[in-house]
Amino acid sequence: MPQDKKKSPRPKADTPKGFRDYFGADVTERKAMLDSIAEIYHLHGFEPLETSAVETVEALGKFLPDVDRPNAGVFAWQEEDVPGGGRGDWMALRYDLTAPLARVAAQFRNDLPSPYRRYAMGPVWRNEKPGPGRFRQFYQCDADTVGSASVAADAEICAMLVSALQGVGIARGDYLVRINNRKVLNGVLEATGVEGDDRAADVLRTIDKFDKIGADGVRQLLTVGRKDDSGAFIDGVGLTDAQAQPVLDFLTSKGTSNTETLDNLTRAVGASAMGAEGVAELRQIADMLAALGVGEDQAVIDPSIVRGLGYYTGPVFEAELTFEILDEKGRKRQFGSVAGGGRYDGLVERFTGQKVPATGVSIGVDRLLAALRAKGLAGQDSRGPVVVTVMDRDRMAEYHAMAAELRAAGIRAEVYLGNPKNFGNQLKYADKRNAPIAIIQGGDEAARGVVQIKDLILGAKLASEVSHEEWKSQPAQTEAPRDGLVQAVREMLARW
Repeated sequence: MPQDKKKSPRPKADTPKGFRDYFGADVTERKAMLDSIAEIYHLHGFEPLETSAVETVEALGKFLPDVDRPNAGVFAWQEEDVPGGGRGDWMALRYDLTAPLARVAAQFRNDLPSPYRRYAMGPVWRNEKPGPGRFRQFYQCDADTVGSASVAADAEICAMLVSALQGVGIARGDYLVRINNRKVLNGVLEATGVEGDDRAADVLRTIDKFDKIGADGVRQLLTVGRKDDSGAFIDGVGLTDAQAQPVLDFLTSKGTSNTETLDNLTRAVGASAMGAEGVAELRQIADMLAALGVGEDQAVIDPSIVRGLGYYTGPVFEAELTFEILDEKGRKRQFGSVAGGGRYDGLVERFTGQKVPATGVSIGVDRLLAALRAKGLAGQDSRGPVVVTVMDRDRMAEYHAMAAELRAAGIRAEVYLGNPKNFGNQLKYADKRNAPIAIIQGGDEAARGVVQIKDLILGAKLASEVSHEEWKSQPAQTEAPRDGLVQAVREMLARW
C-alpha cells in the first residue's frame, strides 16, 4: 500500500517579531488625529504627497548594502537577474519619509513649484532589534519645505507644529517647541578651538549628556574626566578649563526670555562668524514667531536641544509634552518628545550635485496618539454600531431595511449575521462589538408595527450598580413605532 503523505505542519498564528496588528480603535483614533493634522497643514498651503513604500537602496542613501550584511538597518533585497545579463537593483522598504522626498524633489524638480511644501503620512520600516515600545514598523507624519533658504520657512514649520498640537487637543501649557541652531553649536566649537579637530565629535557627545550629568559633569568630561554612577572612571576629552568655558556658557545660556537667551548665546560664540550667524537666525525666528502670535510659552529658544548633530545644518527644533503621566511602576514622569526636525540643506544635493535648502518636522504618530489617550483626548467615543438582532430568518430583508435607514441618518448600524437561534448569543455579540443599542423585532412587534430598542450602555450600568428589583424598574428597553425607529435611536444615543 502506498504510504500516507506527511501533512505539512500548521503555520503558527503569530505576529512577526517587532511588528503589531492595529485593531478598530487604534485605526480610527489614529485616522482622526492625522485628519486634524492634515487640515492644519492644508491651511498652511502644504500639499499631500504619497510615495512608494519601496525605494532603491541607492536612493535611500543612508544604508548601503555590503557583503556581510546587505540589509543593515533596512529591509532590503536584490532584484532577480535582469534579462540580458547582470543583477537587478537593491530595493528596500523606506526607513523614513524624508529620503523619498529628496528623491521626488530631485526627480520632479522641473515640474514642482519652488519652494515645494509637502506633507506625508504613513508607515516606515526599520530593520532594528525590537524592544518594549520599539517596533520595526511605525507611523510618521512629516511636513517639509524644499527650496527655501529663508529662516522664515523654519519659523513657519515651528508655528505650524504648534497649531498641529493644539489642533489635536493638546492644550497650551501642556507642550513646548524648543528651538536651537547647529550654526551656534559650530560657533561654540570654533570658540573652543576644536572645530575640525578629532576631539570635536567627543565634545558633541559630551554636550548631549548635559541633561543627565549637569554643568559640572560636562566640565569634568570635557577636561580631566569623571567617575560615573557605577564608580567607573570615564576619560575626559582633554580640553583646558578655558577651552571648556564656551561650551558651558552655551549650555547654561537659557534665560528667562528669548532676548536674554540670545544675548547669552552671543557671548558664548565669541568672535565666531558662524556662531554669530546662527544667533542672528534664531533672533529672526523668535521675531517671526512673535509676529505669528506664537508665545514663548509655546515655542522658545533653548540651547539644550542638540538633536541630529550629524544631519541638521541650521535651526533644529523639538516638540515636548510637558504634562506628567504615571509609568508602569506608578511613578510620575514627564511625557517627553513627540516631534522633531530642522534644516537639512544637503539631502537633495546627493541627486543633483547642487545645494537645495530644505527644512521640516516629523511627528511620532504612535507617541502623540499615546499622549492623547493619556490625557483622555482619544478613545472617548469607542462605541460600536447599533446591532439589529434577528428574531425571524424569513424577515431578514426587513432587518436590513432597518439598518439601512439608520445608516442613511448617519448612525452606524449592522444586522446580526450569525446563527440567530440563541438570542442570548446575539446580545453577547453586541456586547463584544461594544454596541450602544440593540434593535429587536419579533413577530408580535412586527404585527403591531413597533420595535424594541434596548439601551445596552444603561443596561450594563444598571446591572453593575443597582439591585435586581431596581434594575427591572429602569427603562433600559423601550418600545417605539417602527416608523419612528431613527428618531428613537437618535434620542437614546444622545443620552450618552
